Amino acid sequence: MQPGERRGVELAVLAVVCFSFGAVLTIWADPLSPYEKTAGRLAIGSMAVLTISLAQRRAPHYSRPDAPRFLWFGLVAAVHFLCFMGSLSYTTIAHALTLTYTSPVFVTLFSAVFLKEPMARRQYVSIGAVILGIAILVGFQPQLDSRMLAGDGMALMAAIAGGVYSVIGRSQRDRYPLLTYAFATYAVAGLWLLPAAWLTFDPTHYGARQLLALLALGVLPLAVGHTLYNAAVRHTHATYVNVIATQEITGGMLLGLVLLGQLPTPNSVLGAGITLAGIALVLFSG
Repeated sequence: MQPGERRGVELAVLAVVCFSFGAVLTIWADPLSPYEKTAGRLAIGSMAVLTISLAQRRAPHYSRPDAPRFLWFGLVAAVHFLCFMGSLSYTTIAHALTLTYTSPVFVTLFSAVFLKEPMARRQYVSIGAVILGIAILVGFQPQLDSRMLAGDGMALMAAIAGGVYSVIGRSQRDRYPLLTYAFATYAVAGLWLLPAAWLTFDPTHYGARQLLALLALGVLPLAVGHTLYNAAVRHTHATYVNVIATQEITGGMLLGLVLLGQLPTPNSVLGAGITLAGIALVLFSG
């Protein structure tokens, strides 16, 4: 491995450490509504990205034609983050993370449909493995009820929106610098959610724990984690970075166990393992 590639791996590992705290911090922000959590996280994250841009003397610049693009980009990002954070109010960390991280499967499918990138034959087998893992994860859950199914459905919607978001981001690489794209996307996503956040706002729900959790959510997993992730892609092949990023599932489950006492069931561990293997095959079969 070349020094530059090693640096990319190191950055990706640091990104995963930041990502892994996302689920626990989201739960610590209870009883805030998912709209408040998501809008607050995006607002703080966008301001953090703007601060990084200004510190690098690379202030974002936009023109009038950019407005409709970022309205669309922000809407997709809002759906992705809202569905993931909302799912944690209904299902377990193991389910929410595993289902959300099926997004590489949707990236592969959407890239084939919209970007005309052909799928390798092995990727069909890989997608089948992912579906099998999800079936084990969800279908053999002894505590499965309508509430958990709703959370699982939201996590799957987060994966689909994440796949669309990834394809969009990939298509805009040559048009916007990284931080310029990230700032506007996060800021507009937060604006999309602002009306719902305002309607569900309850000042009695805000204490030191909730405010600190929101601050950490915006800075650690979003601004720092995503910046490190995108920096890693610039040093190392995106396939390897994506495989490392899926380990947020492992990190999130471990932190959920240590900090929240959420013990994953055996079928959750088995389903997550099979799903991770399928995701790795999807990524490496390109």
